[in-house]
Amino acid sequence: MTIAEERAAPALSRQQILLLLSGLMTGMLLAALDQTIVGVALPTIVGELGGINHYSWVVTAYLLASTASTPLYGKMADLVGRRPVFLFSIGMFLLGSLLAGMSQNMTQLIVTRGLQGIGAGGLMTLAFTIISDVVSPRDRGRYQGMFGAVFGLSSVAGPLVGGYFAETNWRWIFFINVPLAVVAMIICWYVMRLIPFRRRDHAIDWLGASLLVAGVSAILLALSWGGVEYPWSSPLILGLFVVGAMLAGLFLLQESRVAEPILPLNLFRVRTVALANAAGFVLGLVMFGSIIFVPLYLQIVKGASPTSSGLLMLPMMVGIIVASVLTGRAMTRSGRYKWFPVAGSVALVVGGLFFTQLEVRSSLWLAFVFMVLIGAGLGLSMQSLVLAVQNAIPLRDLGAGTSAVTFFRSLGGSFGVAILGAVLNSRLSEELAARMPDAVAALPPDQAAQVAAQGGTEISINEPAAILALPEPVRAAIQYAFVDSLHTVFLVTGLVGLIAVAITLVLPNHELRSNIESVTNSPGADLAG
Repeated sequence: MTIAEERAAPALSRQQILLLLSGLMTGMLLAALDQTIVGVALPTIVGELGGINHYSWVVTAYLLASTASTPLYGKMADLVGRRPVFLFSIGMFLLGSLLAGMSQNMTQLIVTRGLQGIGAGGLMTLAFTIISDVVSPRDRGRYQGMFGAVFGLSSVAGPLVGGYFAETNWRWIFFINVPLAVVAMIICWYVMRLIPFRRRDHAIDWLGASLLVAGVSAILLALSWGGVEYPWSSPLILGLFVVGAMLAGLFLLQESRVAEPILPLNLFRVRTVALANAAGFVLGLVMFGSIIFVPLYLQIVKGASPTSSGLLMLPMMVGIIVASVLTGRAMTRSGRYKWFPVAGSVALVVGGLFFTQLEVRSSLWLAFVFMVLIGAGLGLSMQSLVLAVQNAIPLRDLGAGTSAVTFFRSLGGSFGVAILGAVLNSRLSEELAARMPDAVAALPPDQAAQVAAQGGTEISINEPAAILALPEPVRAAIQYAFVDSLHTVFLVTGLVGLIAVAITLVLPNHELRSNIESVTNSPGADLAG
């Protein structure tokens, strides 16, 4: 079947494209917001619903469902069309939001957050896929740059909105999604019916889908629980990793023999696809794994509230938005993509190494400069890697290829949170053991007894308010221990970021095509190996 037979190129006006873009951006904003909006409000939610022993599942259920479902949406969109799959994903997100806001106990909230995550897995990846159906790779950069701006906005708006509703009515954290999701559904239903799509005969690989979801879930559970709920060496965590690896092997075996694989393995024979996904995994590890520690610095060391720490992240958001928009326009003008992820990777490395110079008494303005640099690195990298993959794959695999980029970036983020969290906890334990005895010894007996009653050296960095309420010598010891530990974390992120620099340097620099029609199935000049 030729590309022309698969689908005639749609001819949408600029106004229709912008209308479609507004609907896609709204859906993507909802999915990105709900990654961060709940964290600030969790203490309030637990206070009303109870179930404190399971509160972490409110976040984990969403992450698990959204990451595991991402590749499935991409393939389903290739098989049955973008419109029904996107409308299903936003409808599932809407239903999950409505039910989450109505939850009467922690179990209901966890289950409905999982429903939200299932919908979010499609919203994130299909936005990139759908816009690629109506805009050529050469012109796509300027539009996809706006998606990067949405991601930057959500990283700051999430904690702010979550903090506000935590102080008023936490249920509106979820209810606010409903009208926005309805608007996005109406816009996309209207515009997307103008995009022709020829449905091809297919047999959905349900076995492969099941193996993928189960394998990813096992690995993500191990990463989420390891070092937090259970020791890394516990039989449960090791068992989850083994099961995840075995299921991943069975998934690859299944994909190699079916006619319509969920994740077409032949795509990874294309050098651009293989390298871009590898770079995305590493950048996800650096990005998601490091930026979660910056708000902790602002809260523990600078005394910011959870809500105000979100506002203080504004410089990073500015860096992401400005870099995303300018990168998109620059790719459109130059017709090339390679040097943007290279520059972004370098910026992330430099930003991470700069953060190792941050001290307890450092000015906030210095932290703001470092945040802008990291934000710019993210803005330069994220959309350019998506565009590189889309430019290199055939039209029939556009959804699967685009979802793979999102999937590997999210998976890298999960690894980053786990690995860097383990580094921080290990280093912090050493620093606290070295500093706390002298700090406690300097206290009057009554204050020393109070500190011992609160846990002594077993201080949780997840409770900044409790740390700030401690006597000054103990508080200072914890702050200096935390900052020194944070230096190690950002040193690791900087060194890991060098891997992304090396990968992007060997990324092919093909010219962005000026037409919507895709490349052939075997772009010989771009084959790996």
